Amino acid sequence: MDEEKQSLPPAPEGESKNQQLPTNNTEESLSSSPALNFENSSIPEETQNIPLGGQEISSTEGFFSSGGGTQESSGGEQEFSSFSSGETPPQQPRQNLFQKILPLFLGILFIFLIAFLVLKFVFPRVQKPKEITLTYWGLWEPEEVMRGVIMEWEKDNPNIKINYSRQSPKEYRERLQSALARNEGPDIFRFHLTWVPMLKSELEALPSSVMSAAQYEQSFYQVASENLRSGTSYLGIPLMIDNLALYYNEDIFKAAGKNPPTTWEELRQLAKELTVKDEADRIQTAGVALGITGNVDHWSDILGLMMLQNGADLSNPGACTTQAGEEVCLGADALTFFTIFKTADHVWDETLPSSTQAFAAGKLAMYFAPSWRVFDIKAMNPNLNFKIVPVPQLPGTNISWATFWVEGVAQKSKYKKEAWEFLKFLSSPQTLEKLFQAQSNIRLFGEIYPRKEMAEKLKTNPLVAPFINQVSSAKTWYLCSFTHDNGINDRMIKYFEDAVNAVNAGKTAKEALKTTGQGVSQLLSQYGIGSPAVR
Repeated sequence: MDEEKQSLPPAPEGESKNQQLPTNNTEESLSSSPALNFENSSIPEETQNIPLGGQEISSTEGFFSSGGGTQESSGGEQEFSSFSSGETPPQQPRQNLFQKILPLFLGILFIFLIAFLVLKFVFPRVQKPKEITLTYWGLWEPEEVMRGVIMEWEKDNPNIKINYSRQSPKEYRERLQSALARNEGPDIFRFHLTWVPMLKSELEALPSSVMSAAQYEQSFYQVASENLRSGTSYLGIPLMIDNLALYYNEDIFKAAGKNPPTTWEELRQLAKELTVKDEADRIQTAGVALGITGNVDHWSDILGLMMLQNGADLSNPGACTTQAGEEVCLGADALTFFTIFKTADHVWDETLPSSTQAFAAGKLAMYFAPSWRVFDIKAMNPNLNFKIVPVPQLPGTNISWATFWVEGVAQKSKYKKEAWEFLKFLSSPQTLEKLFQAQSNIRLFGEIYPRKEMAEKLKTNPLVAPFINQVSSAKTWYLCSFTHDNGINDRMIKYFEDAVNAVNAGKTAKEALKTTGQGVSQLLSQYGIGSPAVR
C-alpha cells in the first residue's frame, strides 16, 4: 500500500491538498481546464486503476467532480478534498442505469398523459362543431310558415341547418320509401298516423334520452301514443291532431227550428225532415251525405266510426256471435245503418255533387269532415253560415275518429339524435304556439295542438273547440281517407267500398262483409298485422 501511495504523482505547485470546488461563476473556465480533460490527464497509465479498499476504480468511471475533488455528504453538509499521498479517496458508488432513466421515462409519460387529456376533453370543446344539415320533408305547411321556428332553432344550434322541403301529397308515400331505400331520403319526414305498418323498418324509435315514454304519454293524446308505440318507445311525434266532426248549416237548422243531433237516431230523423225534393222527387237540399261512396267525402272514416261505436272488430268485420239465442253481427248492423240513408231514406244519392261542394253551396244540411275542410268550405263560400259539433254517439258510447299526420326520423339518418332534438323543439308548447300563429297568418286557424295541456288555449275558437272536445276519446284504423298512400288505407278502403256497393245492389250486409273479411285478413297479413289493431 505504501508503494502504491508513493507512485501517485505530486500535486502541482500552488495547489493546496484541500482544494475547494469551483463556484458556478467559474464553470466556463473549468470546462476548458486540462485538469478536467480525461483523455489528456497527466496521470500515468500505470496508476489509472488504483485499488481502494479492495475495489478498483477505472479511469472511465473517474472520481473527478468539476473542480478536481470528490463530493461527499454527511449530516446535510458537503466537504470537498483533493487526494494527497497521505489520504485514501472515498469510494464513489456506481450509478444504477434504471435510476438514471426512470425520471426521464416518467416525464415523457406525464407529457403524453397531459396531451391525451387535452385532445380528449379540452380540444373538442374549443374546436368549432362540425356543421350538419337535416333534410326535412313536410306536406301541408309552406316554407314561410316553418321559416321562423327553423331560424330560431338554427340560432340556438349554429352547427345544425334545417333544409325544409314541402312535398306534393301525390304518390308521396311511394316517393318517400323509394328515396329512403336509396339512402337519399330525408332525415325527418311527415307521415300519416296509420302508416306505421308500412314504414316500421324505415322509422327510428324515439330515444328515451330525448323524451321518455312517461313524458310522451303525459304530453300527447292517447290515440297518438297507442298507434305510434314500438316496444317501450315511439316512432313519431305529432305536431297536430285532427278528427271527424259534424258540420251543419245553421240557416237550414234555424229555419226548421232544429238543434244539431247528438245521437245517430236523432241524425237520421233530422236528415229525413230537412231533405227537400222537387216535384220529380229529385233532391234539392239533402239532409245528410251518407249511404254511398262515390260522392261522400270521408265515407270510409264515417263507416269506420259507426263500426267502432257499435263494437265491431274492423279486422274481422263480418264476424257474428250469438247473444240470448239470437245471432248478432255488429259489423253488418253498422254497414246496414250506413247504407240506409240511400236505400231506405233517400236523403242522398249519386246525382248530387260531392258532399263538400254540396255543403259549401248551401245544399246540404249535415256533413262529416275533419277540421281542414273548414278552409275548403270558406274558400268556396266565404258567406256560408255553418257550425261544427262533435260526432253523434250510440247510447252509452263515447268514441270519435282520429286522422292526422306526425313527424318521424329516418332509421338511416346519420344525425338521428339531432333530428329527434329538433322534433322535440318543434313539439314544445312554446314552438307549437308560434307555429299556430304563423299558420293563422295564412288561413283561419293553425293546426290543432297535439298536447293535452294546451287544449284550453283553443276552446274559445268555435271552429276548433268541437275537435278538441272529442279528441281524448278518439280511435283510428286503416280506413282513413285522403292519405293518398296507395297502400294500407287505400287498399283497405277498396274492400269496404265493395261491401257498400254490394249492399246498395241488393245483397245483405252479412253476405257483403263475408267477402270483405277475406280481403281484409289477407291485407293485414301482408303488412304483418295478425291481431286486431283498433286503437
